[in-house]
Amino acid sequence: MAPIPTPGAEPQDNLETYVGLEAHSAEQRAREHGWSTVRTLPPGAIITMEYLAGRLNFEVTDGAVTRCWKG
Repeated sequence: MAPIPTPGAEPQDNLETYVGLEAHSAEQRAREHGWSTVRTLPPGAIITMEYLAGRLNFEVTDGAVTRCWKG
């Protein structure tokens, strides 16, 4: 039987600090803190629900981050 893969470590980051930032600044900060993938989405976007370790998601309204979550 094949071993179960172990997900990579994620940055230790306070996600609430991204809410309210301008989207470009938030993405830049996320990459500086070690997030390998940053995804920017409009409100209500239809997305897949697979969890991807190291990915940070931003919901952006009028150029500012309104919600932030891992995966």
